[in-house]
Amino acid sequence: MSLPPLSHLQYAVLDILGHRELSGREVREALKSRKISKSGPAFYQLMSRMEDSKFIDGRYEEKIIQGQRIKERRYFMKGEGAKALAATVGFYAQKGESYGLL
Repeated sequence: MSLPPLSHLQYAVLDILGHRELSGREVREALKSRKISKSGPAFYQLMSRMEDSKFIDGRYEEKIIQGQRIKERRYFMKGEGAKALAATVGFYAQKGESYGLL
């Protein structure tokens, strides 16, 4: 039996990103609203692995907040991520059909 291309965490991140660019903070807040909590280091390790897998890409954006310069990491889904997201949706749709759930 094959497995879906994405873990539930990877799926949630790609579903949240959709076709827009979000900061790491925005992605973490959206995950939290889905009752998924990751520590900062665990979250950024996940994002790094997703970048290594070519599912997402990230860039730094400099901002000045209260007179301090900060670098904010922003992420967007790449083509491979969109393909993996679609394949995962298809995997579960097929499983649902085979179990009479759809």
